[in-house]
Formats: sequence, C-alpha cells, structure tokens
Amino acid sequence: MAFIIIISIVIYLINIAWTWKSLGDLAKSKKAAFIVIGLVVIYIITTIVFFISQNGVQYENEESIGTIKNVLVAIFAGINGIILLPQMAKILDNAKEGKIEKNQLRNRIILWLVVLLICLIFECGYMKDTQEGILEIYKSLKK
Repeated sequence: MAFIIIISIVIYLINIAWTWKSLGDLAKSKKAAFIVIGLVVIYIITTIVFFISQNGVQYENEESIGTIKNVLVAIFAGINGIILLPQMAKILDNAKEGKIEKNQLRNRIILWLVVLLICLIFECGYMKDTQEGILEIYKSLKK
C-alpha cells in the first residue's frame, strides 16, 4: 500500500508541475486556483466513473468498496489529471497570449472534450476490470 501512495504522490507532483509550467506567465494565485479547481473537477468525474463502473461488481461489504474506491479514484484521477490538465492549461495560455483565435479556441476545447469522453468510456471498462481483479485476488488470499 505504501508503494501505491508513493506512486500517487509522484503522479500528482508531476501533474502539478507540468500544469504550472503550461500556464505560462499567469499570476501564481490564478495558477494555483486553476490547478486546485482542475484536480477537484477531475476527482469528481473520476468518482462518478468509479460508481458507473461499479455496476455489476459484487463486493462483500461496504468497507471493501470504500477502500478500493479511494485507491482507484486517487490513482485514476492523478492519471486523468496528467492527461488533461497540462493540455487545457496550454490551450488557455495560448488564448491569453493571443496565439490562437476564438474559433481555434472553440475547436480545441471541443476536441479536448471529445478526448475526455473517449478516455472516460475506456476508463470505465478498465476500472471495472480492475475492481473485479482486485476482488479475485482478495478472494484467493482469503481462502
């Protein structure tokens, strides 16, 4: 479990540093707000994906649901953040700098949302498989 926590911390540190750099010359307080709000939104979305993917998975008790949810959501939210936040930050920085026009900004945001939706669809299936795999390991260790 300590290994998972260390990996999660490293993922979040990379995510924060990369997003911070991608925001360019934006004020530090706005960078921090963007990162915090982005991570919270991604955490909420990832939690929703977990609950959708949980459909049909048979848990023995509520405690195991909570433990597995906390671990999977923490890891998947960090990975989702690395995939999404720096790219969104770069789009916003380019818009702020005037490097892209409004039509380009709109198209990039639409593309970003499509990529997000595709990732979430695949993630839902992968997260369900991961939950089932964890439960199989748990059952085999319990015997």
